[in-house]
Formats: sequence, C-alpha cells, structure tokens
Amino acid sequence: MTAQTLRDPADIPRITFETDAGEVALAVYDQLLTLLQTLAPPEWDARTDCPAWTVADMVGHLLGAARANASLRETIRQQVWALRHKGEFDGNDLDAMNALQVREHSALSAHERIETLRALAPKAVAGRRRFPRLLRRVQVPLATTGSAAAGMPQSLRLGHLMDVIYTRDVWLHRVDIARATGRSLALDPVVDGRVVEDVTAEWAQRHGQPFTLLLTGPAGGAFRRGTGGPTIEMDAVEFCRTLSGRVPGEGLLQVGVLF
Repeated sequence: MTAQTLRDPADIPRITFETDAGEVALAVYDQLLTLLQTLAPPEWDARTDCPAWTVADMVGHLLGAARANASLRETIRQQVWALRHKGEFDGNDLDAMNALQVREHSALSAHERIETLRALAPKAVAGRRRFPRLLRRVQVPLATTGSAAAGMPQSLRLGHLMDVIYTRDVWLHRVDIARATGRSLALDPVVDGRVVEDVTAEWAQRHGQPFTLLLTGPAGGAFRRGTGGPTIEMDAVEFCRTLSGRVPGEGLLQVGVLF
C-alpha cells in the first residue's frame, strides 16, 4: 500500500440529497432483496446480531420503516405511538417504534415480506426525497437509553437521516442477515464501497484526530488524516459493525457513527 493510494477523508464527496443519496438508497435495497430471495424457510427464524430479532423480525422492522418513509402520515402515526409507549422501552422512542414495526408485520410470510418490501422500497426512497427542505435542517435529539450504543451522536439533522442514515440501516441489516444465516456477502466495490467511504468520512469528522485507516475487502480503501496518529487495519464491513456498536471498539473506534 503506497502513500499515493491514501485518501484524505475530508476529500471524500459525502452522500447527500444533491449528490447520489437516491441512487445509493435504491441500490442498497436491491442488494437486500437479492439476499432475502436466497433464504430457505428455516433461516427466517435465525437470531441476528440485534438480540431481540430474528431475520423475519428484522425485515418486519425494515418494512415498517419503509412504510413510514413513503408516507408522512404513517411517519406521524408511528412516532406518536412511540412517544406514548417509550416508557416501556427504557425511555427510547426509537426502540418503541422499531417494536411496533416488527409487531405489525409479524403475520406476513417470507414471500409476503419480500414482495411487500420490493413494492415499498422505491416509494420509501421517493418519500425521503420529498421530505420538506425546511424540515431537513432541523436538528433533533436522540435517546441515549435502551439499545443506544455508547459513543454515538446525541442529535441528528433530519436531512442526514433521510439521505444517509436510513440507507445505512438497510445496508447494515443486510450484513446482520447474512451473518445470521451464514451467507457470504456479495460486496460491490461501487455500492458498498460508497457506503463505507461515507461512514469513514463522518467518523473522521466526528473525532477530528489523525489516523491511518486501511480497510480490507471489496468495499475497503486506504485513508489518512494528518500525521502521527494510530494505524488501524481491519475488514471494511467489520469497521462499520464496530462503529455501529455491534462490536466493541478501542481507541478511535469507540467513536460511533449512526446506522
């Protein structure tokens, strides 16, 4: 690995409404659907890295999120329910909303889950693109109780949620499902690499420290910020799992990024 191959995270074009947020979101949904189509019936009952969820539960959550993304009215309905019931989830309204999404899709068969998600995905992405411009600037607080991992941001701009975080959620749940079912991830350097480099840029911005980061695998890359910092070498997907809180991190890897 030569110095010429190292990229400064500050030079990475971020995923935004104005760049490629829509294209990346649709591509990530397509990758997930491709994986789901390969699953045998017993695999839908496999336990995932989100301890309370099976594969079926995880897809139920993604269906509920897609319905909310596609409809502002549905978003408000789910949010109101979550605020009313967050006390049952250690005060975490996001955990409450996720539980509602899982519950409301629990009766669907595997085939129904796949086909419903296939129909909802483009509507969800379109709904996120329609989100009002003024509201996109609003910064909202995030719960630090319940399933919230240490080291995460404590607030979030709604535009970033619409353009980036919902896509990362789908992307990482594909990783979760592959791990739960023992499937190999078919990583695309273009799509998966784009998600990973955007995560890297945000992580670097959050901690602001010098580092050299060597991410291996098809979605990986080599990054450097400043001089004199630690060198971190690891698999690109494991890097994202660590920043999400699924795997304990040390040093700069304790600085989390939302998924």
